[in-house]
Amino acid sequence: MLRPVDVLADVLAAAAVRGTVAATVHAAEPWGLTLDRVPGAAFHAITDGTAWLRVTGRPGTRLMPGDVVLLPTGLAHDLASGPDARYEPFDHLAAEQALTTGQALHVGPGPAQTRIVCASYHQDPALALPVLALLPEILHVRSTEATVALQATVRLLAAELSQPQPGSTTVLNHIVDILFVQLIRAWLATAAPAADSSWLRGLADPITGRAIAALHADPGRSWTIGKLAASVGVSRATLARRFTSHVGETPASYLTRWRMDLAARRLRDTTDPISVIAASIGYTSEYAFSRAFTRARRMPPGRYRIKATSQR
Repeated sequence: MLRPVDVLADVLAAAAVRGTVAATVHAAEPWGLTLDRVPGAAFHAITDGTAWLRVTGRPGTRLMPGDVVLLPTGLAHDLASGPDARYEPFDHLAAEQALTTGQALHVGPGPAQTRIVCASYHQDPALALPVLALLPEILHVRSTEATVALQATVRLLAAELSQPQPGSTTVLNHIVDILFVQLIRAWLATAAPAADSSWLRGLADPITGRAIAALHADPGRSWTIGKLAASVGVSRATLARRFTSHVGETPASYLTRWRMDLAARRLRDTTDPISVIAASIGYTSEYAFSRAFTRARRMPPGRYRIKATSQR
């Protein structure tokens, strides 16, 4: 049986949440940058120096060396040397050109005191199970609160940036992928109990987390609430109550949604017959699977495959 942390890896793999380094910024005081709203999530890691983060309607936040911040919905925001700095638009084209040559985007008049890695994250649209949308609008992990692993990863990021080598862009993108998982771990450890009901909150509960793990370990099994409760070691009533409270839906509803996500990816990414895909996720007939898939995705599997394949 999968552990809850493995469920996280399972969902992230299906969601194909991937990070891409967008820029490295070397800033000399005084400086200020305005970043427009972007699709996906925006991420910043402060590898040297300090910066102020401002989001409209919120108090400013001082970011210290080793701090990381994620804006899961890509909110418009400002980065600056101080709360009263003058701002200029972030030059995405110049940042991209600098990155391709192993250089940084320089901001401000003199020698840089602050170094920032900027990245973006995107989720595979085939996955209906939300990932980025479940996180708070601003997820800030201070270096003083970060785990040893997170601190080490930020140091690795800084080291790779300080001595660019062939393949650095690929290495940096993998590092920011690791940072994303570590950010979610940090959030689960500190804020999940107060979050709204979701599968991500469910992972933090020992009973619900084991139930989700069982469903992910064998999504094609003909699960009933009784079988699932027995696998977790609690009564049916206890499991039904806790699962719905933490996840916000019944085990059957969660399983159906996960099955449809798995099917959607296979329809898009493989040429497997629909009957084979249906059987792999627990449907005894192609007709029953087609009805369930059409309810979930508002089009039958065959049409979904054609459309999704053409958009790749």
